Parts: sequence; structure tokens; C-alpha cells
Amino acid sequence: MPSSRRYLEAAAVSVGTFVLFGAVTGLVPNPLYVRMVPRTPLDYLFLSLTAGFLGVYTLQRTGEQGSDGKTVTASAALGFLAFGCPICNAFLLALFSSSALMTYFDPLRPLLGVVSVVLFAGLLTVRSRRSCDACEPALEGANR
Repeated sequence: MPSSRRYLEAAAVSVGTFVLFGAVTGLVPNPLYVRMVPRTPLDYLFLSLTAGFLGVYTLQRTGEQGSDGKTVTASAALGFLAFGCPICNAFLLALFSSSALMTYFDPLRPLLGVVSVVLFAGLLTVRSRRSCDACEPALEGANR
């Protein structure tokens, strides 16, 4: 069972991710950044889910990481693209015009969010089963 320190760390990661990603994308209103496309409930949903999943991942995290780091990075990046302002993203704007982003990329943002959530949920499920499998031999030894 995780210690209270790990729960505190996971909560800090979730809240920190929500505030940082929310401020950078303009979902959390701030004087430094003005969002150029309207905020939608889906934007807030994907922001909340991404922050929550990163917190749970932090809680489940152990010393070894394996290939989990790549999945977490991809999920977080897809989540960020799902709730971020498409024409405010300098990288995307450098590659495509703003009209192309609004015409082709903006309608795909909910799909990116769903893919991000599915990847996170799958990863966390596999990790929880893996940690439970690791506990079974220890529990069997304790019962003898």
C-alpha cells in the first residue's frame, strides 16, 4: 500500500499538471496567455483526465519503468493536443497554416483525447495487474 507521502506526491502532480497545462493552453484564465479558440467542456474534460491519469501513474510508479515512459509521454502529448488551442501551438502553426489547422486538425482533437485516455487507462490497468501479480508470491509466502 502506498504511503501518505506517495499520495501527496500524486496529488501534487495532478494539481500541478492541471494548473500548468491549463495556464499554457488558456483553459485556466491568466493575463499572460489569451486563447484564440473558444473553450469547450471537452477541453476541460481532457485536461482533467490527463492531470488525473498522470497523478495515478505517479502513485503507481515504482523504481523500474521499462517501456511505460514512452506510453505516458505519448498519452500526455496526445492529451495536450486534445485540449490545447490548435492555432496557438507554435509548432503546429509553423508546420501548417491556421486555416488548415482549424479545418483539419481541430475536428480531430476529440479523437486525440479519446486515444490519450485509452492509452492511459490501458497502461494503468496493465501496471495495476503487474503490481498485483508481484504481490501474490509475497502473500503466499506470508500465509505459509
